Amino acid sequence: MNSIGASIVTLLGAVVLFAPRRWALVGMMGGVLYLTEQQAIDLLGLNMTGIRMLEVIGIGRIIVRRELASNINSVDRAVLLLYGYTTLVFLMRSDVGRAEMLGSLVDATFCYFTFRGLITSVDDLKWFLRALVIMLAPYVALLSVEMLTRHNPFGLLGASTWNFELRSGRIRCMGSFRHPALLGTLGASLLPLYIGLVLTKGNRIRAFGGIGLCLGVVFLSNSGGPLSGAAVGVVGWLLWIARTKMFIVRRILVGTFVLLALVMKAPIWYLPARVSLLSGGGGWHRSYLLDMAFQNLSLWWFAGMDIDQTKEWFVYALEATGAADITNNYLAFGFKAGLLAVALFIVLLIRAFRALGQGLAVVRHTVPPPMETECLLWGLGCAVLVHIVTWFGITYFDQIYVVWLMQLAAISCISQACGEGNGKLQGMIWKKEVDKRELRGVVKQ
Repeated sequence: MNSIGASIVTLLGAVVLFAPRRWALVGMMGGVLYLTEQQAIDLLGLNMTGIRMLEVIGIGRIIVRRELASNINSVDRAVLLLYGYTTLVFLMRSDVGRAEMLGSLVDATFCYFTFRGLITSVDDLKWFLRALVIMLAPYVALLSVEMLTRHNPFGLLGASTWNFELRSGRIRCMGSFRHPALLGTLGASLLPLYIGLVLTKGNRIRAFGGIGLCLGVVFLSNSGGPLSGAAVGVVGWLLWIARTKMFIVRRILVGTFVLLALVMKAPIWYLPARVSLLSGGGGWHRSYLLDMAFQNLSLWWFAGMDIDQTKEWFVYALEATGAADITNNYLAFGFKAGLLAVALFIVLLIRAFRALGQGLAVVRHTVPPPMETECLLWGLGCAVLVHIVTWFGITYFDQIYVVWLMQLAAISCISQACGEGNGKLQGMIWKKEVDKRELRGVVKQ
């Protein structure tokens, strides 16, 4: 860690530890934007990056100040079960990479529960999104400098400059991240939230600024995955008109995939290869990786497998590992701890959507219905959809995981807050004990 990185960590750490709760959110996101993973120190064999230091400070803050919610919900349990099980199986199976795996467990749990304590309401999320615009503006300016000069300003913090390759006549900016696609995912995953913010009163100017900045990040990354993710986020918002009929949309999606599986000559997992013809990127690699994973299912289904067993899957390999480039987050969980880890990952996503649905149901039956809460909950759902699509093309191997866990924690907190606001109504909705008219009567009382 150099002097610049140490200064940034010290400043942001002080904000996270001592500032009011909402400003602590800004401090955590400042680390995502303005620190690189190269800013780190070795502590007893554990690679303590600047982001990881902020996580430790953050979890210490919410414990000392008793800011963490006492009620553990289904999303919280799914997070603990997924990362706890994956880590346990990996440690029992492999002697290689144990410190890195333990670090991932620390990252997931500390980061998630830090945000779980810092975000308590829709108002917190709105305030955070408005403040984030101010942080994103200079960040996008630095990315623009990178594009125009082909010199990454974050090189002062150890950022790599390997990516100065042309794609469609433009370089692929990387900023403080380790890959252009991960940088682009930052913009793609925040875009749906700013679309939701546009629909709230008094926030439209900054919301439109946020949309422009998010699209700028996606553009400057010049990567197909984030472009597809941003498009999916917009499509998610187009489904707003069918928000009370999503069961029909789900059936249409299932039917579409079944139809594609029947008419496509190649297996359905070669769909990313077709999509990449439009969006760009290594779609064929991603599809072939899935194909090889299914062909070698016997090697990893039970407890995962060592990554070096994939070195013969492709005619090329990653220089760092000598094995295949695992550009699929679902397979990454499978290779670490088997099919059950993949299933637990899917369970986490299902519980996140279920929590959103539960919160939305309560909000929609409130009189008068709080439009702002509904819009931001919908935006969070669209953001999760962006991550789901993005994970078919890349794993989160740098600080982008903080954005995902922040959004997941926001879903958990805000949905739970909606239920706590009217627990009787929430129970009636899910038990379907009364009709809509009776539900509205409960709220009026």
